[in-house]
Amino acid sequence: MIRISGPGLMVLVTAFVVAVIFAANQNDVVGWVVAIIAFFWLALASFVVFSIQRAAKKAGAKLTEAQNAFNTAAGLAPSPAAADHGGTRVIYERSEVDEVRDLKLDHSFKIVQVQVRVVEDERGKGADADHDTINRALETIAITAANARDMIKSSGGSGEPVTGTIID
Repeated sequence: MIRISGPGLMVLVTAFVVAVIFAANQNDVVGWVVAIIAFFWLALASFVVFSIQRAAKKAGAKLTEAQNAFNTAAGLAPSPAAADHGGTRVIYERSEVDEVRDLKLDHSFKIVQVQVRVVEDERGKGADADHDTINRALETIAITAANARDMIKSSGGSGEPVTGTIID
């Protein structure tokens, strides 16, 4: 923006200064009218240039923010312009296997939620509760939890739980 706005503003500043000098030297009304017109053109051009620069900065920031939000939602790294905020670096990129595992885990959690609702509904019946239904729901929760835990074991094949630091 400086390359575009700099020469244009310099021409208007020069025209204003020349108009003021001629008006002061000749001390006539036409010179002062030209100086006033040049001043208003200078003020208008300055306002337009600085407004456009400010809007371009805001638009660039919004675009970067939207791109980073999209990249985060897609499991990608932030855009290069924002990659150096706070020294964050990409250690691992998600793969299709991760997506499938997360989908399976999500399904497991939904199963647990449904079974908890079944247990709560049966317990709400009081003495009329079907204890076989409650036992089946608890058994389903136990099996689903065991399967889900197996899905989040370390990928190294050691069978150990996943370790690491949670970054929020």
